[in-house]
Amino acid sequence: MAAAGTFIADNGDVYVDKKRHLWLVSMMIPAMAVLGPVLYMEYANETFLWMFIGFWYCLFPVFDYFFGEDTSNPPESVVPQLEADPYYRFITLIQVPIVVATFIFCGWFVANTELSVTGYIAAALTAGYIGGYGLNIGHELGHKKNKFDQWMAKIVLAPAAYGHFFVEHNRGHHKMVATPEDPASSKMGENIYSFGLRELPNAIIRASQLEKERLNKQGKSAWSLQNEFLQTILMTVGAYVAMAAWLGAEVVPYLLIAAFWSMWQLTSANYIEHYGLLRQKLPSGRYERPQPHHSWNSNHVFSNWALFHLQRHSDHHANATRSYQSLRHFENLPSFPNGYFGMFAAAYLPPLWFHIMDKRLIEVTGGDLSKINILPERRAELIRKYGLHEHQETVELDQAA
Repeated sequence: MAAAGTFIADNGDVYVDKKRHLWLVSMMIPAMAVLGPVLYMEYANETFLWMFIGFWYCLFPVFDYFFGEDTSNPPESVVPQLEADPYYRFITLIQVPIVVATFIFCGWFVANTELSVTGYIAAALTAGYIGGYGLNIGHELGHKKNKFDQWMAKIVLAPAAYGHFFVEHNRGHHKMVATPEDPASSKMGENIYSFGLRELPNAIIRASQLEKERLNKQGKSAWSLQNEFLQTILMTVGAYVAMAAWLGAEVVPYLLIAAFWSMWQLTSANYIEHYGLLRQKLPSGRYERPQPHHSWNSNHVFSNWALFHLQRHSDHHANATRSYQSLRHFENLPSFPNGYFGMFAAAYLPPLWFHIMDKRLIEVTGGDLSKINILPERRAELIRKYGLHEHQETVELDQAA
């Protein structure tokens, strides 16, 4: 019998997953969120409550810089074994109670500890990062086909008050990604703040509409409890009401701040993942299938360990059901200079983001406007600034389109 992490295909290919135990690095995220309040209870210094936020934007990007990138791929011959290994599924499933427990602990902490306004906000923001981390877990589990994993996805999305992501992402974003019609795909010249104002409400609207259409086709009422959009709302409302009844009014601002900051983490990811990239429209009027080059990719080691290969986003959109341990690197993809933690920080400073990313976008598209999802209000300005050109290439009809 092969050792754990060693996979032998029928054709004789041998693959050793050197990252097998490193996926446990992901546990560091909720552990560090708990560490701040624990240290505060011991030393009564609110600096500890800001520690996690400092790590997120300062230390984690440094880790990515020094650890470098990993472009290794498992052979396709062993992928079925990788997908079937219960260890990888266990790592994501165990995160669900950990995320929920961390969120509850932070709520208990702010309701039972004397804090300044800034200390309270720091603890609530930390919980927001954990809610956002839970969204990433929900993203992985929500793409699975079995009902148990799907329900676990809904549970872990509840603390972030973003359960509609389960509907909107799978059936909305994946269908319309990298098109002007997708509110979760950012446009060249669009800053993250205007993107958030567009994306956040439209994600809710699209999830509601998708579920209404699905149930209407089945002859069922949109107000049925089979409506997965309503299910997720009820789960969040139930959880928040229970926490308020248990911990009192002191926890209500915490819940609101944490929910918003959780949503902002997802908005940050959506903003950077497809910035300015555009799928081609076929003669039929439909868009070509999502390909790896329609997403920005990152192979930075640390953040991929922490976020379950979320940053191998190119393969994810081309093959949505492929599990995190099997996602592949491809050559010549649109690529980030750092992992998601560093790119989030850059996005919050729009001039810095445009300085870094616009030239990369032009490089990967050749400055061809037919390949750039550009903000209409800035189209003429950006054409002049970067010398963009119109050159509509013929797109061959994909067999699966």
